[in-house]
Amino acid sequence: MEAINYILRFLFDALLMVLIMRVWLQIVRADFYNPLSQFIVKVSNPLVTPLRRIIPGIAGLDVATILLAYIVAVSKFLVLALVNGVPFDILDMLYLGLIYAIKQTGFLLFVIMLVMAIMSWVVQGYNPTLMIFHQLTEPFLKPIRSIVPSIGGLDLSVLIAFLLLNVINILLSGWVPLWGAI
Repeated sequence: MEAINYILRFLFDALLMVLIMRVWLQIVRADFYNPLSQFIVKVSNPLVTPLRRIIPGIAGLDVATILLAYIVAVSKFLVLALVNGVPFDILDMLYLGLIYAIKQTGFLLFVIMLVMAIMSWVVQGYNPTLMIFHQLTEPFLKPIRSIVPSIGGLDLSVLIAFLLLNVINILLSGWVPLWGAI
């Protein structure tokens, strides 16, 4: 049963990450022709395109993809509860789905910044993945850089962003009992 739970969690989490990345790429107006952007769009198009015909965007915001991401987050908890025979309350699932989508967005930001930091030490010259990661993280890191300047050429904005993300994660964990079990 644990193997089935693991596979289901992985599939729901992977789909949720792709949908979050799609919205995020659109919000920051990242390079559409970047290979990573193309991958995200092509993987998510079969699910997003039919929903976009019904739900229009609002002020440049892809409401259909945001709604789909929320549905995937809620569905994760519903499916896991049904598979494990656990009783559930639909209102709890709607709440968990919202908190979980927010948490996964923060986790994705954390992972992208971590990979970006490691790649900056290893990769020399132009790299399309590093460029798209820079476009994705710049809206978060720029305000931090304006407050905390580089010290001796060392950019501490990523470290401060990690600390802030952990604080937000701790706050979100307090809103959900037994968060570690999720």
